[in-house]
Amino acid sequence: MQRTKSGHLINVAGLPEQFPTHRHPGAFWEALGRAVGAFGFLEETLTKAIFALTATVEIPEDRIDEEFRLWGEKLQRAVSDPLGPLIDTYAKALAAHPDAKFEDQEQFIKDLRYAARIRNVLCHGSWGVPDEDGRSVPLFVDKKLQKFDTALDVTKLDRIRASAAGLACHVINSVTHMGWQFPGSSGPGERVWPKPEVSE
Repeated sequence: MQRTKSGHLINVAGLPEQFPTHRHPGAFWEALGRAVGAFGFLEETLTKAIFALTATVEIPEDRIDEEFRLWGEKLQRAVSDPLGPLIDTYAKALAAHPDAKFEDQEQFIKDLRYAARIRNVLCHGSWGVPDEDGRSVPLFVDKKLQKFDTALDVTKLDRIRASAAGLACHVINSVTHMGWQFPGSSGPGERVWPKPEVSE
């Protein structure tokens, strides 16, 4: 005789307030949100740097039409690419610019790539129950099947946020050290793309 299994449903109305984030204090989620926000800023900064670096390279006259078409495609990708491909495009643009003499470019790109891995953990990890010291190991496995196993707390999240912000500043410097104004800012330097003249 076949037994009938009893089905079960979650009592959604009985879940703790702010489930499933209820086990961590608000300060943890604020630190995580600010760290993720810093990575969003880094992505925006890389996109603008790609624009600046690729717009300020002289092109031989016989290649202008083709290069302009390719440039448009590159910029379209830059505004929609996630952090990893953005870093690839930025690294190529920086290496190809004749006036870019950014110190230790190779190490800087490595730092950006490492930061991208951390960003993926923060954005896509599932946060386990914190220990007695407020540390939590996010459940995250990368494409190489490597499991992230570092416990993070508010202090470490604050350091990650500061590091991402510092990287964004270095990206800005990679444009401004050549005398260009960083796109979207009111800082010093020559504008990458002159304002259109308005006729009266």
